[in-house]
Amino acid sequence: MEERYNAQNIEKKWQEYWDKENLFTVTENTALPKFYCLEMFPYPSGRIHMGHVRNYVIGDVITRYKKMHGFNVLHPMGWDAFGLPAENAAIKRGVHPSKWTYENIDYMKSQLKKLGLGYDREREVTTCAPEYYRWNQWFFLKMLERGLAYKKSSYVNWCPSCETVLANEQVIDDKCWRCDNIVAQKELEQWFFKITAYAEELLRDADTLTGWPEKVVTMQRNWIGRSEGVEVDFRVTGSDRGMRIFTTRHDTLYGATFMSIAKKHPLVAELVKDENILKEIESLSDDPEEKEGVFTGFHAENPLTGDKIPIYVANFVLMEYGTGAIMAVPAHDQRDFEFAKKYNLPVKTVIQKPEDRGQSTVNGQRSTVNGITEAFEEDGVLVDSAQFSNLPSEEARGKIADYLEKEGLGKRVVNYRLRDWGISRQRYWGTPIPIVYCPSCGIVPVPEKELPVVLPQDALLAGKGVSPLSEINEFAMTKCPECNGDAKRETDTMDTFVDSSWYFLRYCSPKAEDNPVDPDAVEYWMPVDQYIGGIEHAVLHLLYSRFFTKVIRDIGLIKINEPFSSLLTQGMVIKDGAKMSKSKGNVVDPDFLVNKYGTDTVRIFCMFAAPPERDLEWS
Repeated sequence: MEERYNAQNIEKKWQEYWDKENLFTVTENTALPKFYCLEMFPYPSGRIHMGHVRNYVIGDVITRYKKMHGFNVLHPMGWDAFGLPAENAAIKRGVHPSKWTYENIDYMKSQLKKLGLGYDREREVTTCAPEYYRWNQWFFLKMLERGLAYKKSSYVNWCPSCETVLANEQVIDDKCWRCDNIVAQKELEQWFFKITAYAEELLRDADTLTGWPEKVVTMQRNWIGRSEGVEVDFRVTGSDRGMRIFTTRHDTLYGATFMSIAKKHPLVAELVKDENILKEIESLSDDPEEKEGVFTGFHAENPLTGDKIPIYVANFVLMEYGTGAIMAVPAHDQRDFEFAKKYNLPVKTVIQKPEDRGQSTVNGQRSTVNGITEAFEEDGVLVDSAQFSNLPSEEARGKIADYLEKEGLGKRVVNYRLRDWGISRQRYWGTPIPIVYCPSCGIVPVPEKELPVVLPQDALLAGKGVSPLSEINEFAMTKCPECNGDAKRETDTMDTFVDSSWYFLRYCSPKAEDNPVDPDAVEYWMPVDQYIGGIEHAVLHLLYSRFFTKVIRDIGLIKINEPFSSLLTQGMVIKDGAKMSKSKGNVVDPDFLVNKYGTDTVRIFCMFAAPPERDLEWS
């Protein structure tokens, strides 16, 4: 018997025993209550850090606890293996992304094993494997059939550093979620998933997420952003054209003093013929903080007042939001106020604070002040608003909506902040989009029997801002599936968040060949009983996964409405006042700690040093 406890020898012995006895390998067993515990799977960056360790140890502790209480526990692990870091690493190191990725996976698997984590390794999935991403392509085709996948020209979020498009959810404070560089707007032909078709259901079912942190649910509700308002039609004077706007503040209609439209609004091309004005419009800054505009030379008629108000093209209005046109009420919207001040446009007060009720207004200002210094954006009491004057804002909105509908000037509508999910990426290391472009037949989906469309091994990874696949003739040039004529493949790849939007379902039947999931296995295991991951995914992965689950349900493969019953958003591991990361140079190597102190010491420290939901300050 050894005099001192030798952690390495003892831990290795028992880890080998667990593997030999397949203690964590499970099958469906209706005689036992099931429990599905899952941590968000890692990107194979090469080494796990203490943030990973904490995440996975939390899941492992829950798993073992449930197992000892007689549950049939599913606890799988896989690899979120596509993505930009592998491509950038390949460019930097002169190796293929596949080689870099799989070498990292091998090393990280050995690290996870040394940590004593009990995974069913028979269920491992790797998203860059053709047998996995063929089902990404299958889902794309099913969405295309249902009108949930479509292509259009659109202004998109473009990261000049990553040289690719970003979904709206991947832009945080006007910066790229991955590299933190400022994002620009760029017009491109892109593929979209119509997540907005599920906006109401995603919002409604958020009420059922009682096992989620309220903060995450609130973030999703706010991101979906349901708003009730009215669409109002403004006629363009001297023209038979009109423009439609959406507003939730129709109590301020009498205060509209100009209109703002997007650069790509159809009216610009139809009405503006002056070359000098068109040049000014094209030169508008892409930075919406600049608040620049160009007068089109045309006016719109306020349907309630008959006032002729100027139409401006403004750089802060985008076609992708609402109707691409807004009525500007500078007295009651700060952005409009700043624009009006810059271009010397009228400011007309039509809402007063209740305590100011009855005070007169002169030239659109209350007579008790010399000038307006900021917009009054709150509800109040209407003034200078014809028959609606003296009404509280809330009551006035109802009566103005009634009037607009009665007179055929507008209608009540429900709008959402949520935009459709742009999935096209101009990079190599991702799922090829299964589409062919034929001069005769147009856009043609690749037949299911020809899936997967396999990512070619040879690619010039130069980071030029166009997909490397477009420069591989053997891949790009093909035959049309319908007419057998010469055709061209889609050369963009899918957003890697597609990969992670359904992987939790694949774990239930990872070897299924006829469908992405086995319905019986999914019915037994799903939903995930305990999901564990960072709050940074609240309106990214967590929202996309809910969307995918509902789509797959409607395809008929599953019956559940929501993927995750309970969600734990663990805190970050902090060192020197910042989240541990390679870029900050504050990473603590788990291998060093395990080799010096043993796995159990590392695991126990991760669990007791701070509550799971709180940040852990490393010391």
